Amino acid sequence: MANIDREQPPLFDLGARPTTRGVAERVRAAGVDGLPDAVRRGDGARYQDVVCRTALNRVEGMPFGWTLNPYRGCTHGCHYCFARRYQPQLEMDSGDEFSSVVLVKVNFPDVLRTELARRTWDDELVAFGTATDPYQPIEGRYRLTRRSLEILAARATPVGLLTRGPLAVRDADVLADLTRRSRSTVTFSIPTVDEEAWERLEPGTAPPRQRLRAVRTLNDAGVDTGVLMAPIVPGITSHPAKLERTVREIAAHGATCVGTMLMHLEGGTRQHFLGFLRREYPHLVEGYGRLYAGKHADPDYGRRFRAVMSALTARHGGQVERGRAPAARPREASRPEPGPAQPRFRL
Repeated sequence: MANIDREQPPLFDLGARPTTRGVAERVRAAGVDGLPDAVRRGDGARYQDVVCRTALNRVEGMPFGWTLNPYRGCTHGCHYCFARRYQPQLEMDSGDEFSSVVLVKVNFPDVLRTELARRTWDDELVAFGTATDPYQPIEGRYRLTRRSLEILAARATPVGLLTRGPLAVRDADVLADLTRRSRSTVTFSIPTVDEEAWERLEPGTAPPRQRLRAVRTLNDAGVDTGVLMAPIVPGITSHPAKLERTVREIAAHGATCVGTMLMHLEGGTRQHFLGFLRREYPHLVEGYGRLYAGKHADPDYGRRFRAVMSALTARHGGQVERGRAPAARPREASRPEPGPAQPRFRL
């Protein structure tokens, strides 16, 4: 641990680092090559240190009131990621620049500590990792997520953390502490265990079964850990046999709950995904034109999908609770008690 700490990047002279707005201005003027000191690392992505003025982001219309995202951009490069649509705010495109340029908010934990110390802060539920993954590989170097979780645990602030990154097992100690203090949850996004679909749809992520092992490891460490099968991509991961295989493996790895969600397409995400579809699954393009006339899939398709998932979770998990994703569980909810053979599931 001491060696890792010594390798942690120092807190630079923050005044010399741009804000995200400053990055947008530089990119507008000169493209991503105009970033002042972006470092290209072994994965081929460029990492630009920035400073943030706020860490907590207020949201409305969600089961949580606040979000935390210490990074912008994500090398996981999932082709359906809804956060791609926010990339134009940085004057970058929603395609390759989303997965190849990552902004690192180097002062994020310090800003968060200041915000949580305010007398007006009421320890509301915070969603961690709603826009970009807090455990994408660069977290192994910067440790912004771990440092932030330590600060949240000290305040017993309830957290719903969503990730695709098995790196989360590194922080089993602080996540277990956070779970004990505030009944927080960790949710792994595992849409499918189908290897071919995973390799095409999520090119920069760890294999699904590695994520499932992380679910088991964290639950064994006392961390309330579930799975979100999301997004389900019609025609690619939606076949009932694929869905059942995924639910069965989730149950076998001891997840405390499971949620699911169909893919939705909006803005730059829609543009990028349909381009991906034309390259990789051209036979699906015409059907998608009908199914996704708007942001969400056709309502009738959605109803049929939910009926299939209800049957599958009832078969493999027992109790089914509709409409609640794991990260949205309220603070006062008790932790589900797994049965002797299989956990209970929520949908």
